[in-house]
Amino acid sequence: MHIYAFGSISRGDIQADSDVDLLAIVDGFDSRFSSDIYSIYSYNRLRDLWQEGNPFAWHLSLESRLIFSSNNDDYLKSLGSPSSYNNCARDCHRFYSLFREAIDSIAVRPNSKVFDLSTVFLSIRNIATCYSLGMTDQPVFSRNSALCLGKSSLAITSEAYDIFLRSRILCTRGYGTNITDREFQVAVSQFDKIDDWMALLTAQVKTDE
Repeated sequence: MHIYAFGSISRGDIQADSDVDLLAIVDGFDSRFSSDIYSIYSYNRLRDLWQEGNPFAWHLSLESRLIFSSNNDDYLKSLGSPSSYNNCARDCHRFYSLFREAIDSIAVRPNSKVFDLSTVFLSIRNIATCYSLGMTDQPVFSRNSALCLGKSSLAITSEAYDIFLRSRILCTRGYGTNITDREFQVAVSQFDKIDDWMALLTAQVKTDE
């Protein structure tokens, strides 16, 4: 058994509303670990992710910190560097499509607007992370990855970005201030800019591929 911390607490940019990301690596079911608290993986599954060059493997490789090892070794370190990330174009297209689906959902299901704004934030963060991993020398895994791409950063208002982030926290952790109707409209007003940004990143990745 191995336990790691990863994410903001390992990067040193943890904030008041950050959670603590924990990874438990086990063989088979272990009742001591709840999926509400831990990301639970088997040793074989992580080895597969390393071989695939999966973004999560790169995240763990670059930013995880060992907390406990039942055999005194560092399992993730023993895996070496993950394979090259070769699915950037596919993944960017997938998160662009997820963004479009969230917009369509808002149009037909207004009662799910906080969930859909949360999905927009998920797509923004993940397409930026995939782009940074596949197209730059400095992969960014933080919640602000879309703001850390230099000239390719997302250019929307800080208020709108905060609204998307708060929506994500409301949906995943169930706490925070509710999104008002005015704030919802502020977020919606940025959809065209986000769409243009995602289309540009996706086109750049496709051209590079």
